[in-house]
Amino acid sequence: MNSSSIDPLRDTVVWLSRHAGFPGVRLPAKAEAMLSVAALAAAEEAQEQQRFLIQRRDPAQTSALRQHGLRRAQVHFKCDNSAKV
Repeated sequence: MNSSSIDPLRDTVVWLSRHAGFPGVRLPAKAEAMLSVAALAAAEEAQEQQRFLIQRRDPAQTSALRQHGLRRAQVHFKCDNSAKV
């Protein structure tokens, strides 16, 4: 099953047909139920991501922001004006 797919239910049936010989050969009922529940959960998550337009984290952007913060921390130092003349 591919997590980047649009239709996880279809992908589950394709996987079953390729690897388990579905529909000619059936898996045990508990195994089929577990695969079906996993596919339904993946489908619900895919719908929610489309609905809220959730974007995955971009590692390059995260790294650049972290590096930017480190550079800013090195540049800005605490100034103590208590030693006035």
